[in-house]
This record gives sequence, C-alpha cells and structure tokens, in this order.
Amino acid sequence: MTAVYVAAGSNVEPEHYLSVALRALAAAYGPLTLSPAYKNKAVGFEGADFINLVVGFNTEDPVADVRAQLQTIEAACDRPPGAPKWAPRTMDLDILIFGDLVSHEPGLIIPRPDLLKRPYMLKPMADIAPDVLHPTLGKTMRELWESFPGRGDHEMVEVLLGGEPTSPRSGPRRSPESGR
Repeated sequence: MTAVYVAAGSNVEPEHYLSVALRALAAAYGPLTLSPAYKNKAVGFEGADFINLVVGFNTEDPVADVRAQLQTIEAACDRPPGAPKWAPRTMDLDILIFGDLVSHEPGLIIPRPDLLKRPYMLKPMADIAPDVLHPTLGKTMRELWESFPGRGDHEMVEVLLGGEPTSPRSGPRRSPESGR
C-alpha cells in the first residue's frame, strides 16, 4: 500500500464542491485522513477566497490511475478539462506526495514543488502527516512547516465544512501510515 496525500481546494461554492470531492475520494479509496480546512486568499489572480485542505489515503493503484481518478472527480465537480490555472475553480486536486515516488514526468511532478511554496498546502500536510519525510529533501513535514519563511504572515483561517470540522480527530478516519 502506498500513502498518498492530495491537496484539495475550491473558490467556487467551495463547501459544496469539497463535500462532493471528499465523498468521491472516500468511495474510491476508503477511509480518508483529512486536515483542517483553511480559508485563504486566491494566489495569482483576483478572486474569491479559497478553502483548501489535504486528504490522505492508502492505495495499491499506480500513480497514473490515481491521477486519472482525481481528474474524474474534478470533472464531476464541474471543472472543465483544460481549465486555466490562474482562475477561479470549482475543484483542484493535486497529488502532493505519493509514497516515496519521485517523478519528473510532464504534468506529473511528484513530490509537488508547490508543497514547499504554498502555506495552504504545507500547513495542512504538516497537520495530518507531521512525521512523513519529503522524498527528496529528507525532512519531515513538521520540519518543513516550522522552517517555512514568514509562516506567521499567511492568513489561513480554519473553517468547518458542512457544519463538521475536518480535523483528523473528527469521525472514523485513519492515518494512511497506520494501514488501519
């Protein structure tokens, strides 16, 4: 089994579309580990605030199949294929970490470089997987977050989705590392 961590974000009806995506991910991959959900400003364009979180799960599927499943879920969330990168979106699902895989394939760079640049990816990743090692840096997610430049300058507000907290302690969720 491979531990997979996926960033999920939306700034168009985010509570609705994140709920749709989380249900689809749970149906495809079983129990999920969810970080808290954070509200933050759009990056790269003017637009409504995003709600972002990180989802963890285990799978035996190859990375290409997981990527295809994520694209199917994005489409089910009304995201058109080839949607512009720097624009409002109903759903954005990005593989951050796929076990210890390092990939430089066009369109599939893992670990995702944005993980080290975007607090809305790194903070929720460190929330649910603080001891997971970055496959190329050999540092834990906790260490990376603690050394993140200006981490106190980033306004990220924890939010509730559907009236339920998304912290790993809420509900019958398990950690991808535990296998339970």
